[in-house]
Amino acid sequence: MEPRIQYTQTEDGVSIAYSVSGAGPTAIVMPQLPWSHLQAERRMTFRSDFIEAIQSKHMLVRYDNRGSGLSTRDVAEYSLDAHVRDLEAVAERVESGEFTLLGWTHSVPVAISYAAKHPERVASLILVNGYRKASEHYAQEQPRASVGLIDQDWQLATESIARAALGWEREDLSRQIAVFFRECITQEGAQRAYRAIQQFDASDSLADVQAPTLVVRATYLHSFNAEVTNALAAGIAGASLVVVENEADIPDAIADFTGDSEPAPSLPQQRATATVSGLVTILFTDMESSTALTQSLGDAKAQELVRAHNTIVREALSAHDGTEIKHTGDGIMASFGGASSALGCAVAIQRAVAARAAEQPDIPLGLRVGLNAGEPVVEEQDLFGASVQLARRICDHAEPGQVLASNVVRELAMGKGFLFSDIGEVVPKGFDEAVRLYEVRWRE
Repeated sequence: MEPRIQYTQTEDGVSIAYSVSGAGPTAIVMPQLPWSHLQAERRMTFRSDFIEAIQSKHMLVRYDNRGSGLSTRDVAEYSLDAHVRDLEAVAERVESGEFTLLGWTHSVPVAISYAAKHPERVASLILVNGYRKASEHYAQEQPRASVGLIDQDWQLATESIARAALGWEREDLSRQIAVFFRECITQEGAQRAYRAIQQFDASDSLADVQAPTLVVRATYLHSFNAEVTNALAAGIAGASLVVVENEADIPDAIADFTGDSEPAPSLPQQRATATVSGLVTILFTDMESSTALTQSLGDAKAQELVRAHNTIVREALSAHDGTEIKHTGDGIMASFGGASSALGCAVAIQRAVAARAAEQPDIPLGLRVGLNAGEPVVEEQDLFGASVQLARRICDHAEPGQVLASNVVRELAMGKGFLFSDIGEVVPKGFDEAVRLYEVRWRE
């Protein structure tokens, strides 16, 4: 099961997307600045083994940094202190006491600064291919040249950065990662981010790090200098240094360092007994032909539509007391305590989509919405059961711009001012019996 996306907010008002998965002691794995996209990364294969290994022994917390992925994209500040605020917001929301903190590459100075500022929270600090200050890293010609391309050729820059890290012999993987990079952040965002990254300096915080620290030098990442990594390890009192050849070796190195070599009990053994939530109304959204849109519009504009969808739906959920259960890739699943709130949210979503279409007719967003009510099974912050499956199928039957609801939703909202049109019975895929569906009239 994919972990659901949740949100927290920094002190300066930036929304940070994060996810929680697995069971055991908490580990926060930081993004590899400025590239992060919790949703897009699920389609990739280059990081899956590492993530699976970490979450088999930990409650794994991950997040998208500001300006990237599902977090707020339009931000002005990318400073070291700003990225520390991102991490502080996530750590505060998780509320797990001490945790293992893992920083990669450009997030290493952020991890160092946080650990020095919050020694009571960091049980162990893992720093992979990092540096004390960015000037040491950018003294090398290769990373300096790759970043310089961002202003000139966005596609070439992302491919150059990926290949510089992985080496030219892994061209297929480099191209895959370059496409991922372009989904993570816009060209303008990357320009701002790298201007800030090149000013990162955590040298003054090294002496204040109290947590046991492991510095990992991964030789498969070619663009990170051994001398720079060694200097980082030497600057932290009592730090250990280990060299690994593959990313798959990193979880074992962490387990050996933290003393957590034995795997935690598997997730099914730690689950609480599934319970019934009581009557709730379930809402699904679904973007029209997202795959075809990506092919016709290109990655950047298609991702712009995804962000527009996410913003519209989440603002409507907030206004109508809805709870986001998970992001489904092409849409969002949410739950409500009452049918009226769910219907009001569905109407607000479609009206916001229509308003956007009037303002930006060249990049249309077609959205289906489906609703059902029932008593789903609750397990690990997700909902399961026939009522959820039917809500999904009702959404599938909707046309772009349409809101469809089951009869039970219509009856629960009787007398609340909503207008319904009977569109007849359908037999949803996977169901044996026909159900009657109603269109919710939302246009003025």
